[in-house]
Amino acid sequence: MYLTPEKKQEFFTKYGKNAQDTGNSEAQIALFSFRIAHLTEHLKSNRKDANTQRSLITLVGKRRRLLDYLKAKDIERYRAIVKDLGLRR
Repeated sequence: MYLTPEKKQEFFTKYGKNAQDTGNSEAQIALFSFRIAHLTEHLKSNRKDANTQRSLITLVGKRRRLLDYLKAKDIERYRAIVKDLGLRR
């Protein structure tokens, strides 16, 4: 399993206010970015996996919406998370 509960807690601790803050936008964006990277690597070797491709597109859309929300709400937090995760924007 690539995403263990310990790995999730690491994201929530690093990007959230505390370990229980699982709904924080930055924590969700970081978690989605990790999952997107994993699915991208999977699709490189399994090009015909349509379900994974659909899941990847869905995750990218969710992350995009969260980033747009964060940009509208607090531009400094948006810039910090984009810089920290190394997202192209």
